[in-house]
Amino acid sequence: MNNENRHTGKSLRIIPLGGLNEVGKNITAFEYKNEIIIVDCGITFPEQEMLGIDIVIPDFTYLIKNKEKISAIILTHGHEDHIGAVPYFMKQVRSDIKIYGTALTLGLLEYKLIDHNLFDKALLHVVKAKDVVKIGHFTVEFINSNHSIADAVMVAIKTDAGVVLHTSDFKVDYTPIAGQPIDLSRISQLGDEGITLLLADSTNVEREGYTMSESMVGEAFENLFSKATGRIIVATFASNVHRLQQIVNASMKFNKRIAIYGRSMQNVTKKSIELGYLTVDEKLLIDGKSINDVNDNQLVLITTGSQGEPMSALTRMAFNTHYDVKVKEGDLVLISASVIPGNEKALFKVINELFRQGAKVIYESLADIHVSGHACKEELKLIHSIAKPKYFVPVHGEYRHLKQHGDLALSKGMNKDNVFILENGNVLEISHKGARRAKNVQSGITLVDGLGVGDVGNVVLRDRQQLSQDGIITIIVTFNKDDSTIMGNPDIITRGFIYAKQSEVLIDSIKELTAKTINENNKMPDKDIKVLLKNVLKEYLYKQTKRTPMIIPIIISV
Repeated sequence: MNNENRHTGKSLRIIPLGGLNEVGKNITAFEYKNEIIIVDCGITFPEQEMLGIDIVIPDFTYLIKNKEKISAIILTHGHEDHIGAVPYFMKQVRSDIKIYGTALTLGLLEYKLIDHNLFDKALLHVVKAKDVVKIGHFTVEFINSNHSIADAVMVAIKTDAGVVLHTSDFKVDYTPIAGQPIDLSRISQLGDEGITLLLADSTNVEREGYTMSESMVGEAFENLFSKATGRIIVATFASNVHRLQQIVNASMKFNKRIAIYGRSMQNVTKKSIELGYLTVDEKLLIDGKSINDVNDNQLVLITTGSQGEPMSALTRMAFNTHYDVKVKEGDLVLISASVIPGNEKALFKVINELFRQGAKVIYESLADIHVSGHACKEELKLIHSIAKPKYFVPVHGEYRHLKQHGDLALSKGMNKDNVFILENGNVLEISHKGARRAKNVQSGITLVDGLGVGDVGNVVLRDRQQLSQDGIITIIVTFNKDDSTIMGNPDIITRGFIYAKQSEVLIDSIKELTAKTINENNKMPDKDIKVLLKNVLKEYLYKQTKRTPMIIPIIISV
């Protein structure tokens, strides 16, 4: 199954540019007869060693090279890892691109487009489950799904080369908070008609059994709300509209007033109410600055910060830096989200501070106040059984997830030559002759730091890591060109390396070594002296301190 195959117009090319061997940054291109449609266009968040980086987006190089072929972007739901990179795509690739998504998905995208001054250029097309859209040589059908956000869909992509079912993120919830259960009958019908390729969510493949229904969380909220004697503060993902509805339902049942904190939470709440995805008695909603006018036992505060993000509302509340809310004795704090790997330390730092302020804190390990939005093993088996795909590509997960999902497909009777474990940039070609790998395309990551997109690479990150570990030392030397001598003593400036006032002996020795090195090599060009001086000082400082600060020599010739 690993043979190269030259692309012909009759082959459907599946090109994942994100979402494989990682969690997040989901984007897959489908190319057929010189046309491309894209499913999802998301971001991921930086790893710990990516110092100063705000978000990570896909490398769009292949799409930039083929931008005239791109007909549309299809969005499956409104999570950041599926829609967050759309503004960057519009800036780097094409702004005149049709974007299809359900009402809530596009509603959440609107805020991002407005922030990037792109809303007026966007060609947004609202669709709903069961809609079928013709896009050039592609026919795209939207299938109702369940996830941890309302209005999620799967997509069936049809061409003359076959039918592809892309599940995106999903779970099987027979008792969803709103809307209909996942449309298993339509998936089964497509399976009977013939699904050529299945791409399916692998995030929870390691978990046995079934994912709990979202309705179970509502019961836990009601139980906790009934016993609370003070304020209730609930932190969750802003995009989890179903969870927001559960919190609102419990609040309304016990006649509590509701205040919303965090920009993203306020935006999602406003848009969800506007579009009818969140039902709330608006008389219970109060401005966040008015909470002191309400008794503590009548207050519910809904906030961002379920991952311990440093600038989130919950973190600022915990550390008494929030303008309107300070956590106090008697508060009940519910963290209704599972911690994303890598965020554990930040979140538990916040939880510790909440306890220190006198609050009672309940999180996932203490009560059933969170359920996953991803299918567990038995649900995945169900989808495989009713879809009956000829070929299978596991998506959305690290390599261990993809491999175990591939093994699950084999356990369901699939031929091992029909299961493809791909990486970002791999290309799978499907035609009536079969499926096989083709030549890879460029893929990877682009780092976003403030307004800079792609201007921070490995060299800059390496410098930041060195600065964070050993600091910086700057040596400023004034050099007389006429007689090739140093004028006065070198100036030494250090940051994050040593405290100069308590290290005068070391500073003096650095000055002496700098003067000696320059005087002995004063006929060399300035740039060569700088290189030599860096090497000499690096070796000396490591011997003296076992540290390797960044060394920046500045030679001013007069």
